[in-house]
Amino acid sequence: MSVSNPVIPIKAYRFKFDVDSPINLPRFPGSAWRGAFGHALKKTVCVVRNTPCNQCLLKNACAYSYIFETPPSANAEKMRKYTAAPHPFVLQFPQTSATSGYELDIILFGHGQRYFPYFIHALQTAGRSGIGGHQQLFNLQKVDDISLTDHCQTIYENNELKPQQAPVHPHIPTMPSKIVITFHTPLRIKQANKNLVSWQFTFGAFFSTLLRRISMISYFHTDTPLETDFAGLSAQAKTVQFNQQNLQWFDWTRYSSRQQTEMNMGGLIGTVELDMHNLEAFWPYLWLGQWTHVGKGTSMGMGAYSIKSTNLPATTLTS
Repeated sequence: MSVSNPVIPIKAYRFKFDVDSPINLPRFPGSAWRGAFGHALKKTVCVVRNTPCNQCLLKNACAYSYIFETPPSANAEKMRKYTAAPHPFVLQFPQTSATSGYELDIILFGHGQRYFPYFIHALQTAGRSGIGGHQQLFNLQKVDDISLTDHCQTIYENNELKPQQAPVHPHIPTMPSKIVITFHTPLRIKQANKNLVSWQFTFGAFFSTLLRRISMISYFHTDTPLETDFAGLSAQAKTVQFNQQNLQWFDWTRYSSRQQTEMNMGGLIGTVELDMHNLEAFWPYLWLGQWTHVGKGTSMGMGAYSIKSTNLPATTLTS
């Protein structure tokens, strides 16, 4: 089986906000932040009011369209049947609470880095307008550039944005003999139009979904589309079994302002253990997936996971 490693340049940023009252957001606040961010971004950049993005003449030259709607280009060879490609970002939320204030991480993929100033302006505007059902106010103080080795450098403060380093592909460490994958936010994977519950969850379903997501991100947001044996990898993944599995279904709903309705966003959280013997072909994808997330709702922070083993280096992942 001929395989090649995926290459997705990545930048990680930590937004630090001041708050004047105790945090009053849902356990998984990505939906609230994503909605407020999208509203602020569109208000900032849209010059053709009251026109659906898919009908807009400027849709292929618009920051909002690229970041939040992400339509495939007219000459795209992949995802022709889809109305939107994967977004060039995901939200992450640190596990450990900040000693004061509030922290939110943004992971940008490939060409998405070009639009970073828009993220700053839109998230600053969103915080000032209020987040969540209680419209809690968040005042942006600074933004740190988090290197993929967990080194932080402040690059935005007092309305000044410093020059930034180019995004880089995460270093793939030596594969350990055994790993534990922890799903921090609900993982939603569908087969036959049904969400997989814990007893249906397999490595094959997980990896094929991850492989498809990494392939699409590299195709739409980088200069190095993934070329590999997709069928061979997917077939081999179906033969792999987890050593241990401790997953639970977490049910929750979010309100979609665009669709004016409550939406069920439940998914799996918990851990799985995997013996990595003879799984070298999967390792680069599993490691990279810690930044890309997997499954449905990734841009709002869903499907976030981390990998632990006794001989693995620390990452910036704090979802």
